[in-house]
Amino acid sequence: MKLLITGGLGFIGSALVRNAISLGHSVINIDAMTYAGNPDNLSGISNNPLYFFEEADIREGGRLCEILETHKPDGVIHLAAETHVDRSIKFSSEFISTNVNGTYSLLESVLHYWEKRGNDEKFRFLHVSTDEVYGQLDDTGSFSEDSPYRPSSPYSASKAASDHLVNAWHITYGLPTLTTHCSNVYGKYQFPEKLIPRAIINGAREKMIPIYGNGKNIREWLHINDLVEALMRVLSDGEVGHTYNIGSGQEIANLFLVQMICEMLDSKFPGLSPHSQQIQFVNDRAGHDFRYSLNSSKIRNELGWNPSIDLDEGLTETVNWYLANDNWWEPLCENA
Repeated sequence: MKLLITGGLGFIGSALVRNAISLGHSVINIDAMTYAGNPDNLSGISNNPLYFFEEADIREGGRLCEILETHKPDGVIHLAAETHVDRSIKFSSEFISTNVNGTYSLLESVLHYWEKRGNDEKFRFLHVSTDEVYGQLDDTGSFSEDSPYRPSSPYSASKAASDHLVNAWHITYGLPTLTTHCSNVYGKYQFPEKLIPRAIINGAREKMIPIYGNGKNIREWLHINDLVEALMRVLSDGEVGHTYNIGSGQEIANLFLVQMICEMLDSKFPGLSPHSQQIQFVNDRAGHDFRYSLNSSKIRNELGWNPSIDLDEGLTETVNWYLANDNWWEPLCENA
């Protein structure tokens, strides 16, 4: 299968590219090479004959049409997006431009290409979205695929808008789309601005580890390998027009998560003061949702996917990777 992946130099995108190529798929990677797109994420496959890179912005419809006609993919996985909530609060226009207008441009280009292929029934457009479109929960319950949208930040609102565009292009034009909502994801090659890599890196550097508010906000954490497996399962076996939630069921408050990381760092650097002493509570983020939790029974029951990496195992692996790969993250920290 020949796959076109947008945002393939990012954290999730690069993991998906590596996985797809390992399975024997050809991959065309479209990436605008913004601050979070790092060619080093794919240094091991850059010369692989199954891998093709096209530097392009998804807002450039003409360029997208050219790439589609040149490579003729059998499916598209759309990951290109601005994703950091903090940045969306300061630079909301960039999020609307890329996540909304860019998705529209991509949909139009793919629709034109798909129609020229004779409305190929085997073609798929997989849109990767977030649990944040649903808003927040209190201490109980979880979001299903039928939960109403209540986005709280410019980021989640832009992703909600892109979800609606994808659904509309399926209903109106028949484009064979699929949508996923995943929980918080972690693992190697995640940009240092995110909570887990920031805690590891700052802890290792003996710098302050910031936590918003009182640290009681709860998130559900999914290892990148489990997410990639789920996305490939949805692409191959998912029902067109449907949405699938992808979560691990492993919830933890932000403070407790960072304390876990600090304990792991303590074991690596036994001669230093406890790393938890570096934790500092900072002013809470505007519109900071209290809790996210996904009901993932649909993908588990219908597609047979289940996560295989528990949080302690995955976090240990992630801490070890960041400590061993400072040459990867040090050049990125000035942009984090």
